[in-house]
Amino acid sequence: MADPQHIVVVGGGLAAASAVTELRERGFDGAVTLVGAEPHVPYERPPFSKAVLTGDAEPESAFVHPQEWYAEHDVELLLGSRVDALDLAGRTVSVAGRRIGYDRLLLATGAVPRRLPVVDDSGVPASYLRTLDDSLALRSRLRDGARVLVVGAGWIGLEVTSAARRAGAEVSVVDPAEVPLAAALGEQMGGLFADLHRGHGVDLRLRTQVTAVRQADGRAVVELSDGEQVRPDLVVVGVGARPDTALAEEAGLATHDGILVDATLRTSDPHVWAAGDVANHDHPSLGRLRVEHWDTAINQGRHAARGMLGEEEPYTAQPYFFTDQYDWGMEYVGRGGPEDELVVRGAPAEGLTAFWLRDGVVTAGMQINDWDASDTLRALVGAAAPERLRDPGVPLADLG
Repeated sequence: MADPQHIVVVGGGLAAASAVTELRERGFDGAVTLVGAEPHVPYERPPFSKAVLTGDAEPESAFVHPQEWYAEHDVELLLGSRVDALDLAGRTVSVAGRRIGYDRLLLATGAVPRRLPVVDDSGVPASYLRTLDDSLALRSRLRDGARVLVVGAGWIGLEVTSAARRAGAEVSVVDPAEVPLAAALGEQMGGLFADLHRGHGVDLRLRTQVTAVRQADGRAVVELSDGEQVRPDLVVVGVGARPDTALAEEAGLATHDGILVDATLRTSDPHVWAAGDVANHDHPSLGRLRVEHWDTAINQGRHAARGMLGEEEPYTAQPYFFTDQYDWGMEYVGRGGPEDELVVRGAPAEGLTAFWLRDGVVTAGMQINDWDASDTLRALVGAAAPERLRDPGVPLADLG
């Protein structure tokens, strides 16, 4: 395959920005075009449910690069634009009537919030948090005394809950699960987060769903499956996200819960790669997975860029994510399972670490308020479990 002369990146998030950054840092001097649906320069999303939402940071802090960087590095930005069609055979994308040819293409179209019809169909205004504009609109409504109903006790829902409580709002959280975050962390670790939120005055209603929503006297009336009603000033829906595969599907690329990519992040078309939230990756050791997290967007974006320049190495990084809620900071590395053995060292107040073990191998590690443990977590995940891991008397640094 000939060296590329023009690379097109579709997406305005962190994976897209990381890819064009890597292309220029690797010395690629051909044409680069980035097409982003939003009017803003590419940004990272975690601050929009954390520091930007709480007011601790301004939106510009989330931009990967200022606008000037793209001009200085000869990256053509087509912002506020969508790719109308992708022609795999002709190797072109259509943007607002303009046909743009490519030698290599990266799809980093991300994900969109899953909708909740019972809320949407009611006519009651609801907030979904995904974009910069979503975050700023929600921030303006989180105020002292406001009554907020959060539907969904996942990462986004609980981070919004933390921000709302910090603003002085009264918050109820509804989720059908018995324990929040259990799918990701298991019941024991998920239970810690349930206790955290209840300890901060959150009305956490588990094993409960929204059954009906209506307006009465200008206010939302939300009926719950436990028979109760709540009358919030604001409804926030955080029930997950789905990969934005519409463009890929219409073009004929292989998809299934995302765009299917091989170990190197290449799609079913040899000239097209996918990275970030939209990529369903054939991980060499973990099998098929799709990861909607900050670290994966960065690393897959950069890895895809190297692939488009001719490298054929598989993407092998372990998944990583973090959250900030109240006075807790947490990091998680790897991918544990419900059948894994759980080893817990310490407690959140003084610093907690937890490890998931399977067949003598550390499949995942987590820390809460123990930032010195971060490097050790990364070193241990995927390796044989040290014999003294279960002994809390042995410093964690001595195990890495």
